[in-house]
Amino acid sequence: MDAQPIFLSETLAALPEPWPDSLLPAIQERLAATERTLVVLDDDPTGTQTVHDVPVLTEWSAPALQAELARRQPVFFVLTNSRSLPLAEAQALNAEIGRNLTRAAQAAGRDFAVVSRSDSTLRGHYPGEVDALARGLGQRFDATLIIPFFLEGGRYTLGDIHYVAEGDALIPAAETPFARDAAFGYRSSDLRDWVEEKTGGRVRAADVRAISIEQLRSGGPRAAGKALIELADGAVCVVNAAEMRDMEVFVSGLLDAEESGKRFLYRTAASFVQARAGIAPRPLLGPNDLSLPAEGGALFVVGSYVPKTTAQVECLLAETGIARVEIDVAALLDDAHARQAVAAAVDALNAALQDSRDVVLYTSRGLITGADAAESLAIGKRVSDSLVEIVRSLEVRPRYLVAKGGITSSDIATKALDIRRAFVYGQALPGVPVWQAGPESRYPGLAYVVFPGNVGGDDALVRIVRSLDAD
Repeated sequence: MDAQPIFLSETLAALPEPWPDSLLPAIQERLAATERTLVVLDDDPTGTQTVHDVPVLTEWSAPALQAELARRQPVFFVLTNSRSLPLAEAQALNAEIGRNLTRAAQAAGRDFAVVSRSDSTLRGHYPGEVDALARGLGQRFDATLIIPFFLEGGRYTLGDIHYVAEGDALIPAAETPFARDAAFGYRSSDLRDWVEEKTGGRVRAADVRAISIEQLRSGGPRAAGKALIELADGAVCVVNAAEMRDMEVFVSGLLDAEESGKRFLYRTAASFVQARAGIAPRPLLGPNDLSLPAEGGALFVVGSYVPKTTAQVECLLAETGIARVEIDVAALLDDAHARQAVAAAVDALNAALQDSRDVVLYTSRGLITGADAAESLAIGKRVSDSLVEIVRSLEVRPRYLVAKGGITSSDIATKALDIRRAFVYGQALPGVPVWQAGPESRYPGLAYVVFPGNVGGDDALVRIVRSLDAD
């Protein structure tokens, strides 16, 4: 017998009432009074999807980190793109960043806290890169906090079970296509069981602690702080949440616990970062906010292969007059045909942009996977490298550029556009950040839209075209 569907509206209505008072102003005051910077290590560029007016680094040398810490700002991001790497490389990268951060903080005279920001649908190198980061930092943490709640993406954690909302349906995460990811698949929607699964039994489900919705909504910051203060000896704790007020309550208690001397490492999605950094929401961006050129064509680059992205591409092609350039993934994986396929795509894109037409470059939608996780990641790298080569070879600057998919948007930013430091304007759509490319980049000042593969309705790409249209 099929399981009975779970409805989002009914589930939220059955929960206790949220904490009555906004705690964001108090969080902002407390953060302003501290001498501590929040450093967010982002395993793909989509972690900036809930913030604005913050910098993003795409390098992590000790001098670069020291310079950023010396600015004494409340938060900055470091784009690692570690989700695209094999586990051993992701671990080495995180350990290196941990060591560099420690040296940089000592030189800058600035304390810091670290977030390992990853996917709200539970994909990524957990626990491997988190453990490596802790070793690199050379610190002992009282606990690692698991917080995959992401409001804009419809990701809720209730009763320790993580859900993905599709319309009004709540789907347990392990029953979604994300759980069948070739590199990061999983079986458990209950986050306690997920931790045991991902740690290979090193951390048992029964030993994973949790902070419930009921604690946050009935007990408030004091209850959250008390639960956190009780964590010790490298515990793992799951945090439930269903709206941003829950995150505000949790962060208020978290700041109390940190002030008492507790040290935590965070493995979270994007909503926690917004609350922990004390960032208030702002309206969605339009063309006037971005100072876009009046002329020229926009470029969309789509590498994400998840079903949500495929539906969005189909809608974009059906509902707009955008020029289309499809590139066959099988050809990119064939040494005899790859160069010809890349050259043809470059010519087609240049022609469209020269005519000031919006144009979309997208990979063929049939998913090609390898025999194991490492081989699947290698295939993804081959495809992404080809997209980078295509964008690097363009002769016409786009009016703005949209990159769809985490690995795609990271590689386009760092390898095709040479971005080393960017500034997050805000969001074009809920959960879709827009960066301003730095002066060192190939196109200084370019509006770069980082569009996660797993965010937005079917019409999301259409909405980008219409909202940023030059009129």
